[in-house]
Amino acid sequence: IEYKSGKYPFTANSRSRCNGDTDGFVKILADATTDKVLGCHIIGAQAGDLIQEVVNVMEFGGSAEDIGRICHGHPGLPESVKEAALNVDGRALHI
Repeated sequence: IEYKSGKYPFTANSRSRCNGDTDGFVKILADATTDKVLGCHIIGAQAGDLIQEVVNVMEFGGSAEDIGRICHGHPGLPESVKEAALNVDGRALHI
């Protein structure tokens, strides 16, 4: 399967910086043709909570674009998931 990936470091996330939890990242893997989310790696603070959004999108056959279009509160760690999804196509906003 050909895939593309988007990665976003916690060092670029404002909530992570405020909390002093800047070690880690979110990485999303998507099908190179369809953009369907194939998987996700999350290393760092609250990874167990952050993965839920990606799992839900995968369950319904969603794309990285779908995650990128979801509204996320600011400042918050979940923004890292959105930014990684946008970065699948090189469109992260805050990096």
